[in-house]
Amino acid sequence: MNKIYMVKDLARTTGHSVNTVKFYIRERLVQEFARSPYTNFRYFDEKSIDRLMKIRDLRRSGTPLKVIKSIFEQDDHASSSLKV
Repeated sequence: MNKIYMVKDLARTTGHSVNTVKFYIRERLVQEFARSPYTNFRYFDEKSIDRLMKIRDLRRSGTPLKVIKSIFEQDDHASSSLKV
């Protein structure tokens, strides 16, 4: 069974602050897979945890955010073309 995370869970699990996680969401580095129609809470999966950990590692190594975005865009493009 897949785990479901909310923003605060992402922050706690990855060591980022809630504000940092929200920033990465706004920058489209992390995307929700669902949203509650009643509470408007955003829900995330393990892919989000993996991405946030990868972002943390890349930022610690000095990689600029712009480069990280392009890395993820290439990854997303490659994985979407594989699904066809």
